Amino acid sequence: MIKYRVTLTKEERDYLLNIAQKGKSKAQRIRNAIILLNCDEGGFSDKKSNSAIAQMLFINERTIERVKKLFVEESFEMALNGKTYEISKAPKIDGEVEAKLVTLACSETPEGYARWTLRLLAEKMIELRYLDSISHETVRQGFKKNELKPWKEKRFVIPAKSSSDFIYHMEQVLDIYKRPYNASNPVICSDESPKQLIGEIRTPIPMEPSKERKVDSEYVRNGVCNIFMMVEPLAGKRIVKVTGRRTKKDWAEWIKEIVDKHYSNAELITLIQDNLNTHKPAVLYEYFPPEEAKRLIDKIDFKYTPIHGSWLDIAEIELNVLHGQCLKERMESKEQVKRAVNAWQIDRNNKSKGVNWQFTTDNARIKLKRLYPTILT
Repeated sequence: MIKYRVTLTKEERDYLLNIAQKGKSKAQRIRNAIILLNCDEGGFSDKKSNSAIAQMLFINERTIERVKKLFVEESFEMALNGKTYEISKAPKIDGEVEAKLVTLACSETPEGYARWTLRLLAEKMIELRYLDSISHETVRQGFKKNELKPWKEKRFVIPAKSSSDFIYHMEQVLDIYKRPYNASNPVICSDESPKQLIGEIRTPIPMEPSKERKVDSEYVRNGVCNIFMMVEPLAGKRIVKVTGRRTKKDWAEWIKEIVDKHYSNAELITLIQDNLNTHKPAVLYEYFPPEEAKRLIDKIDFKYTPIHGSWLDIAEIELNVLHGQCLKERMESKEQVKRAVNAWQIDRNNKSKGVNWQFTTDNARIKLKRLYPTILT
């Protein structure tokens, strides 16, 4: 076995003593300085045995031999700091190749593929001779840098590029939302949404500590019910009604209920709703005598969100809250939906304040500038 001897100069010993005494370096560097000081055979101190040094520092004797070997075969600096190893990294793609990757990811997928994957993009880059080789991990890092996520898709209602009709209805609704509260002329929003009725074939197993709730994948469909939502934003008031269907007749009866039951004392009701063909005042003449239909129409100022702009209807937003908080679970009957919705409505009205609508006409003219038509000259 080769024996390695450490002989330090006075300058080297002083340098190592400074490191060991100050204790401001890395732990490995301080440990190696102490090893070298105690192994020194240069005549400036008494040399200690490997076993004595190992016991003093609570380390293995092989560690001491490695430090001595580095001192003899490599250098003083390497013995003190340890041997460094170069980590081979895959070559990063340059700006030109990165631009081609981004362009490719934003293009249509090849026939037979619904979306781009990391591996598919890597294969396509090689096929198009952008690179001789590239891993899917390198592609992923390129996406992370450019904040691209081709595997994700966001669905939303896209309005026309430029539409005076869209702008007219949008600004009309936004102006109404700026009105102060007026009990004699309340502003209310209305919308509706379906709810599938799904029954359980097997009883779900309740959740236990460290065990999730288990629901069988099989179920039985019991039809669909409809949920009408009415919101008075400034009053923080919500009224929900569950019906068996969503027809013109159901809507007409819903309007009559709003006028005669919920807002009988109001002089005029401003009603905002989306632009469906079932939401027209003329529908009331189909299900009520002319005098009754005219009475209901005179009591309501009908306003409509633009086509592809139903997000302006606060009732639609509130329906999303209802579905998220109350209707995620399977419900097998209209009666079960009614009970759940009524409990939610009471709790929501007791806890919630009015809706603080922030988006204004001024905001729209900046953020949705592309939707405003070019002025004709």
